Amino acid sequence: MITIRKAEERGRSTYGGWLRSAHTFSFGDYVDLRHQGHGNLRVINDDTVAPARGFGTHGHRDMEIVSYVLDGELAHQDSMGNGEASGTNSGIVRPGDVQRMSAGTGVLHSEFNNSPDQPVHFLQIWILPKFKGIRPGYEQKHFSARDRRGRLRLIVSPEGAEDSVSVNTDARIEAGLFDGEEGVLNHSIRSA
Repeated sequence: MITIRKAEERGRSTYGGWLRSAHTFSFGDYVDLRHQGHGNLRVINDDTVAPARGFGTHGHRDMEIVSYVLDGELAHQDSMGNGEASGTNSGIVRPGDVQRMSAGTGVLHSEFNNSPDQPVHFLQIWILPKFKGIRPGYEQKHFSARDRRGRLRLIVSPEGAEDSVSVNTDARIEAGLFDGEEGVLNHSIRSA
Protein backbone atom coordinates (compact mmCIF):
# COMPACT_ATOMS: atom_id res chain seq x y z
CA MET A 1 0.00 0.00 0.00
CA ILE A 2 1.30 3.45 -0.92
CA THR A 3 0.81 6.21 1.63
CA ILE A 4 1.10 9.80 0.49
CA ARG A 5 3.08 11.93 2.93
CA LYS A 6 2.52 15.58 2.11
CA ALA A 7 5.38 18.07 2.32
CA GLU A 8 4.00 19.81 5.40
CA GLU A 9 3.87 16.46 7.26
CA ARG A 10 7.58 15.69 6.86
CA GLY A 11 10.12 16.12 9.65
CA ARG A 12 12.14 19.34 9.61
CA SER A 13 15.65 20.16 10.73
CA THR A 14 18.16 22.95 10.34
CA TYR A 15 21.89 22.76 10.82
CA GLY A 16 24.02 25.76 11.68
CA GLY A 17 21.72 28.12 9.80
CA TRP A 18 23.06 26.93 6.41
CA LEU A 19 21.13 23.66 5.87
CA ARG A 20 17.35 23.24 5.84
CA SER A 21 16.05 19.68 5.46
CA ALA A 22 12.66 18.03 5.14
CA HIS A 23 12.85 14.33 6.01
CA THR A 24 10.42 11.77 4.63
CA PHE A 25 11.83 9.13 7.00
CA SER A 26 13.69 9.22 10.31
CA PHE A 27 17.13 10.73 9.77
CA GLY A 28 19.77 12.17 12.11
CA ASP A 29 18.12 13.94 15.03
CA TYR A 30 14.64 13.58 13.48
CA VAL A 31 13.01 10.37 14.74
CA ASP A 32 9.54 9.25 13.68
CA LEU A 33 8.77 5.63 14.54
CA ARG A 34 5.89 5.62 12.00
CA HIS A 35 8.26 6.53 9.13
CA GLN A 36 11.44 4.42 9.17
CA GLY A 37 11.93 3.86 5.45
CA HIS A 38 10.12 1.74 2.92
CA GLY A 39 11.62 -1.61 1.87
CA ASN A 40 15.22 -0.90 0.85
CA LEU A 41 14.55 2.88 0.66
CA ARG A 42 16.07 4.54 3.74
CA VAL A 43 16.30 8.29 3.06
CA ILE A 44 14.55 10.94 0.99
CA ASN A 45 15.79 14.30 2.19
CA ASP A 46 14.71 17.55 0.56
CA ASP A 47 17.76 19.74 1.30
CA THR A 48 18.51 23.42 0.75
CA VAL A 49 22.10 24.55 1.31
CA ALA A 50 22.94 28.25 1.74
CA PRO A 51 25.45 29.97 -0.58
CA ALA A 52 29.13 29.18 0.03
CA ARG A 53 28.30 26.40 2.52
CA GLY A 54 28.13 22.63 2.47
CA PHE A 55 29.02 19.24 3.88
CA GLY A 56 32.72 18.76 4.58
CA THR A 57 34.48 15.48 3.84
CA HIS A 58 32.67 12.56 5.46
CA GLY A 59 32.34 8.84 4.82
CA HIS A 60 29.71 6.35 3.71
CA ARG A 61 29.73 2.62 3.05
CA ASP A 62 27.31 0.03 1.70
CA MET A 63 24.71 2.54 0.52
CA GLU A 64 23.47 3.67 -2.90
CA ILE A 65 23.19 7.48 -2.73
CA VAL A 66 21.30 9.37 -5.44
CA SER A 67 21.33 13.19 -5.64
CA TYR A 68 18.86 15.08 -7.85
CA VAL A 69 19.34 18.85 -8.09
CA LEU A 70 16.20 20.98 -8.44
CA ASP A 71 17.77 24.48 -8.33
CA GLY A 72 21.34 25.76 -8.15
CA GLU A 73 24.52 23.71 -8.43
CA LEU A 74 26.00 21.13 -6.08
CA ALA A 75 29.78 20.59 -6.17
CA HIS A 76 30.85 17.04 -5.32
CA GLN A 77 34.35 15.68 -4.58
CA ASP A 78 35.19 12.16 -3.50
CA SER A 79 38.01 9.76 -2.75
CA MET A 80 37.49 8.14 -6.19
CA GLY A 81 38.81 11.33 -7.85
CA ASN A 82 35.46 12.77 -8.97
CA GLY A 83 35.28 16.54 -8.74
CA GLU A 84 39.04 17.00 -8.86
CA ALA A 85 40.88 18.68 -11.73
CA SER A 86 42.40 15.34 -12.76
CA GLY A 87 39.19 13.35 -12.09
CA THR A 88 37.01 11.73 -14.73
CA ASN A 89 33.87 13.64 -13.68
CA SER A 90 33.57 17.38 -12.97
CA GLY A 91 31.48 16.69 -9.88
CA ILE A 92 29.15 19.65 -10.58
CA VAL A 93 25.52 18.51 -10.36
CA ARG A 94 23.01 20.87 -12.01
CA PRO A 95 19.21 20.87 -12.43
CA GLY A 96 18.22 17.85 -14.48
CA ASP A 97 21.35 15.93 -13.45
CA VAL A 98 21.19 12.67 -11.53
CA GLN A 99 24.24 11.58 -9.58
CA ARG A 100 24.70 8.10 -8.14
CA MET A 101 27.45 7.24 -5.69
CA SER A 102 27.80 3.60 -4.69
CA ALA A 103 29.57 3.77 -1.34
CA GLY A 104 30.40 0.05 -1.30
CA THR A 105 33.49 -0.76 0.77
CA GLY A 106 33.77 2.90 1.74
CA VAL A 107 34.10 6.31 0.16
CA LEU A 108 34.87 9.79 1.46
CA HIS A 109 33.11 12.73 -0.18
CA SER A 110 32.04 16.34 0.25
CA GLU A 111 29.13 18.32 -1.16
CA PHE A 112 29.28 22.09 -1.40
CA ASN A 113 27.34 25.04 -2.78
CA ASN A 114 29.98 27.12 -4.59
CA SER A 115 27.60 29.96 -5.43
CA PRO A 116 28.29 33.18 -3.50
CA ASP A 117 24.61 34.22 -3.58
CA GLN A 118 22.24 31.40 -4.66
CA PRO A 119 21.10 28.43 -2.54
CA VAL A 120 21.18 24.90 -3.93
CA HIS A 121 18.02 22.79 -3.56
CA PHE A 122 18.28 19.04 -4.08
CA LEU A 123 16.87 15.66 -3.13
CA GLN A 124 19.16 13.10 -1.56
CA ILE A 125 17.95 9.50 -1.69
CA TRP A 126 19.65 6.59 0.10
CA ILE A 127 18.84 3.01 -0.84
CA LEU A 128 20.28 -0.17 0.65
CA PRO A 129 22.42 -2.01 -1.92
CA LYS A 130 21.66 -5.43 -3.32
CA PHE A 131 25.25 -6.51 -2.59
CA LYS A 132 27.46 -5.24 0.23
CA GLY A 133 31.19 -4.75 -0.04
CA ILE A 134 31.28 -3.79 -3.72
CA ARG A 135 33.87 -1.47 -5.20
CA PRO A 136 32.73 2.16 -4.81
CA GLY A 137 31.39 3.76 -7.98
CA TYR A 138 30.06 7.00 -9.41
CA GLU A 139 27.79 7.90 -12.31
CA GLN A 140 26.18 11.15 -13.41
CA LYS A 141 23.79 11.86 -16.29
CA HIS A 142 21.68 14.78 -17.46
CA PHE A 143 17.98 14.40 -18.30
CA SER A 144 16.57 17.28 -20.33
CA ALA A 145 13.46 19.17 -19.27
CA ARG A 146 11.89 18.17 -22.61
CA ASP A 147 12.27 14.47 -21.72
CA ARG A 148 10.58 15.03 -18.33
CA ARG A 149 7.89 17.56 -19.33
CA GLY A 150 4.37 16.18 -18.74
CA ARG A 151 5.55 12.60 -18.22
CA LEU A 152 7.62 10.40 -15.97
CA ARG A 153 11.10 9.62 -17.25
CA LEU A 154 13.09 6.68 -15.86
CA ILE A 155 16.24 8.21 -14.33
CA VAL A 156 17.59 5.35 -12.13
CA SER A 157 17.31 1.57 -12.52
CA PRO A 158 19.33 -1.55 -11.63
CA GLU A 159 20.30 -2.24 -15.24
CA GLY A 160 20.54 1.34 -16.51
CA ALA A 161 17.47 0.75 -18.69
CA GLU A 162 16.39 3.48 -21.13
CA ASP A 163 19.75 5.21 -20.64
CA SER A 164 19.04 5.79 -16.94
CA VAL A 165 21.69 5.88 -14.21
CA SER A 166 22.48 2.33 -13.04
CA VAL A 167 22.24 1.44 -9.37
CA ASN A 168 23.33 -1.58 -7.29
CA THR A 169 19.89 -2.24 -5.85
CA ASP A 170 16.38 -3.28 -6.76
CA ALA A 171 14.92 0.19 -7.30
CA ARG A 172 13.64 2.37 -10.11
CA ILE A 173 13.28 6.15 -9.84
CA GLU A 174 11.28 8.26 -12.28
CA ALA A 175 11.10 12.06 -12.50
CA GLY A 176 8.73 14.40 -14.28
CA LEU A 177 7.93 18.09 -14.70
CA PHE A 178 4.26 19.00 -14.44
CA ASP A 179 2.54 22.38 -14.69
CA GLY A 180 -1.12 23.39 -14.83
CA GLU A 181 -3.29 20.71 -16.39
CA GLU A 182 -0.51 18.16 -16.94
CA GLY A 183 -0.83 14.93 -15.00
CA VAL A 184 0.98 11.63 -15.03
CA LEU A 185 -2.16 9.63 -14.23
CA ASN A 186 -3.80 10.68 -17.50
CA HIS A 187 -0.56 9.98 -19.36
CA SER A 188 -0.26 6.52 -17.81
CA ILE A 189 -3.83 5.57 -18.67
CA ARG A 190 -3.40 6.63 -22.30
CA SER A 191 -0.15 4.65 -22.51
CA ALA A 192 -1.64 1.45 -21.09
